[in-house]
Amino acid sequence: MGVESSGFVVAIPARYGANRLPGKPLRLLGGMPLVVHVARRAIAAGAAGVVVATDDARIARALENEPVTVCMTRADHVSGTDRLAECAEQLAWPDDLRVINLQGDEPFAPAKGIAHLAQTLAQHDAPMATLAEPLTDPESLFDSHVVKLVCDSQGRALYFSRAPVPWWRDRFDQDRISSLADGWLRHIGIYGYRAGFLRQFAELPEGRLERIESLEQLRVLEAGLTIQVAITPSAFPPGVDTEDDLTRAEAWLARGQ
Repeated sequence: MGVESSGFVVAIPARYGANRLPGKPLRLLGGMPLVVHVARRAIAAGAAGVVVATDDARIARALENEPVTVCMTRADHVSGTDRLAECAEQLAWPDDLRVINLQGDEPFAPAKGIAHLAQTLAQHDAPMATLAEPLTDPESLFDSHVVKLVCDSQGRALYFSRAPVPWWRDRFDQDRISSLADGWLRHIGIYGYRAGFLRQFAELPEGRLERIESLEQLRVLEAGLTIQVAITPSAFPPGVDTEDDLTRAEAWLARGQ
């Protein structure tokens, strides 16, 4: 794939056998496969190239008329990042190429957010970058499906968790729902790294915290590496992970959002 190292590519891991929504990349949204929506969002972000990393020929066929590269990968990868590491080898990406990992279930990912992450990666020396947004809904703070994170004073991630972090001891022990104040962040599951780091990530052992929280980014922190965090300039609507999510996405699309 002939992409200049000064640009960035968006890589979309798309596994057919999703646990909660089997065949998810091919489920129709507005009459079009979900993975096609995601690919078009990536193109709109100004990427020099878009790659879909998949383990299923049916997904490849769904993308035949789209200006994307399909990379056929093994089916046994632990995470989407591991899948993209295989792509880095197959496509011979240069080590300094910026790669944005856009999840294959984000049909409404804003182009500005994707581009902002690529810019954040270019402006910092951390090997990996991601996005977050302020979390102001008390129910989401205590929802284990919503990933929270805390950062240091330089915007580097200290920890990601499905639990509410930081824990406001004196207030939450008394009234955990109505005591929400400013300062909490929701992690947005989009990542940026250079291709050379993808190769390094693939060599890292799965971490204990990664297994406990089921969050692949913790593998990076456990290895003593840094993740730069930026606040997204545009809201990321919820992704599609269940049948109910797909129904909500249809309603969202019908409203022209």
